[in-house]
Amino acid sequence: MAFNFRLAAVAAVSAFSLSAEAHVAATNPFFSASTLPFQAPRFDQIKDSDYAPAFERGMAEHLREINAIANNRAAPTFDNTIVAMERAGQTLNRVQMTFYGVYQANTNDALDKVQSVEAPRLTAHEDEVYLNAKLFARVKSLYDRREKLTLTPEQAQLLDIYYQQFVHAGAQLSAADKTKLRAINTRLSNLETQYEQKLIASAKAGALVVDNEKALAGMDANAIASAAKAAQERKLTDKWVIPLQNTTQQPDLSSLTDRDTRKALFDQSWTRAEKGDENDTRATIAELAQLRAQKAALFGYPNFAAYTLYDQMAKTPEAAENFMQQLVPATAAEQKREAAVLQETIRKDGGKFDLKPWDWEYYSGQVRRAKYNLDQDEIKPYFELKTVLTDGVFFAANQLYGITFKQRTDIPVYHPDVMVFEVHDKDGSPLGLMYFDYFKRDNKSGGAWMSNFVGQSKLLGTKPVIYNVANFTKAAPGQPQLITSDDVTTMFHEFGHALHGLFADQTYPSLSGTNVARDFVEFPSQFNENWALDPKVLSHYARHYKTGAPMPAALVEKIRKAAHFNQGYALGEIVAAAELDMKWHSLPASAPRQDVDKFEGAALDGMGLDVAVVPPRYRSSDFLHIWSNGYSAGYYAYLWTEMLDQDAFAWFQDHGGLTRENGQRFRDMILSKGHTMDYGPMFKAFYGKDPDITPMLVHRGLVSEPGK
Repeated sequence: MAFNFRLAAVAAVSAFSLSAEAHVAATNPFFSASTLPFQAPRFDQIKDSDYAPAFERGMAEHLREINAIANNRAAPTFDNTIVAMERAGQTLNRVQMTFYGVYQANTNDALDKVQSVEAPRLTAHEDEVYLNAKLFARVKSLYDRREKLTLTPEQAQLLDIYYQQFVHAGAQLSAADKTKLRAINTRLSNLETQYEQKLIASAKAGALVVDNEKALAGMDANAIASAAKAAQERKLTDKWVIPLQNTTQQPDLSSLTDRDTRKALFDQSWTRAEKGDENDTRATIAELAQLRAQKAALFGYPNFAAYTLYDQMAKTPEAAENFMQQLVPATAAEQKREAAVLQETIRKDGGKFDLKPWDWEYYSGQVRRAKYNLDQDEIKPYFELKTVLTDGVFFAANQLYGITFKQRTDIPVYHPDVMVFEVHDKDGSPLGLMYFDYFKRDNKSGGAWMSNFVGQSKLLGTKPVIYNVANFTKAAPGQPQLITSDDVTTMFHEFGHALHGLFADQTYPSLSGTNVARDFVEFPSQFNENWALDPKVLSHYARHYKTGAPMPAALVEKIRKAAHFNQGYALGEIVAAAELDMKWHSLPASAPRQDVDKFEGAALDGMGLDVAVVPPRYRSSDFLHIWSNGYSAGYYAYLWTEMLDQDAFAWFQDHGGLTRENGQRFRDMILSKGHTMDYGPMFKAFYGKDPDITPMLVHRGLVSEPGK
């Protein structure tokens, strides 16, 4: 449709009363297009109480539009059916895109309630559209005679996608199976909402509270000050709080010298959603996995992975699994070698204990310092957040694509931490608007992400309004906002997604920008990470926050030499998480509801990786990507697209690297294409051949570069 349905579960769409509509019509900002530049959301006017009425009116309006299309007595044409659906649902689109942007980044009790009520209604609404027999008949009529319609390539692609989406949503199921599907979707929606809210609450409750500052030995003064501030915000006296990041490992494990504190922090992270309390997610995900398998069976698929990968670049679970298995031998061998080095380091340090997951980052830091004379604390003073953004992320984009950025302080935001920039194209014309929300809050979902408040579409006359969100630790008042090298990578990564959205050049919103497969959408973002260490880019932003002096050449060289360090761990934790995801979503419908602990243990034991000391990046109970964020059976996409991004980067290196000519070619052939063509031919047209795993393994240091 013209808007992105949030896949959640079903309940009947309640009628929006005329009296209620009349009462709020004059004040609800969602009932008409925003008058701000680029139709940016009116955060200066939007109240929490505006969302529910806008959702209800938006669904009612959209359903009227859909029924009018379905009941049109004129013969179906591309314009009166497909284009009409692309135009429909604008009120719902506005409220949905704004709500989920704010809900994930800055929720509260009122927004949680809106989500709990509206998510099942949205999925019910989705079913009302996709299970509308008259509407599908019109789409099928067009699809069956598509060769005779003289459509443009973009139109032909849109028609094909509409038809596939209708079929995949159940349009061809029997009446009885449609009833079963609606019931399953209802329950899935409620469970996914419950899961997300439980995870946010469990992460907040799981923060490590420390009573004695000595237990924080090894953390720098700024980090300790931030921990003290976090405790003050929770009204805890004479205590320090280390909030949890979304991943299994926690950043402070690399510096904490007290092993008991390290273990306590790791345990809080590992068990955050497994406390046996109201925020325990295990029963929720066990039911989610079972219901997803049952849903797949309605469509004749053996499991949910097969059902969901139908429109991905990999196409089948077998293809994704075969790809991942190519990574396991070299990764496992590197993990074994790295673990042996760390165990020897523990022994030399006087330790009489076996290496555990909470020791890995601390002792790998010691090895890094000994082998490369490189300390992360030596690097951080050269990474001040605003400088990295403007002189690093923006600079690289300018060098490659010619675009420029101007900060806007007159655009309203949903939180004071948010920065807004207007983006101009190479000819000076306005390209879009960008929001940046980088700091962790207790009411923010974990991780980092990009999405749109407004999507690009020539049909609708809209330009992209995009946001990047992360969870960096905010400096204490008066302290510089220094970030880690991982944070720098995250900034480049999420801005790669933003470029994919900013350069969208589609007529139809359903094909625009990042509306692509999971195992393609991470390609532009991971590709953009490569520029963080490009010599020209790094020298432009890596400057000491006090003196402005560039990072010394000797330090830069140490960073480059250490680039392949710890890759058994870095790659292994992602492969383990991706395999765990695939195991959950390969369950057949006949399988009983799983005991989460037993299932995870068996799945991890069978991977061929050293998960005892290299745990998965996410475990089942806190794996937000796969239970609520749309990456079910799709976490492998981060690995698959790393293959694509390293292929593309190898092409750049072979053709002169960071140049405007190369950037323009990448923009023209990848970043501006949206989903206007199939991914395989799109990639092959740029790269010159099918994807090749070798550059990825070379980049990770797991194999030698061919010919060397």
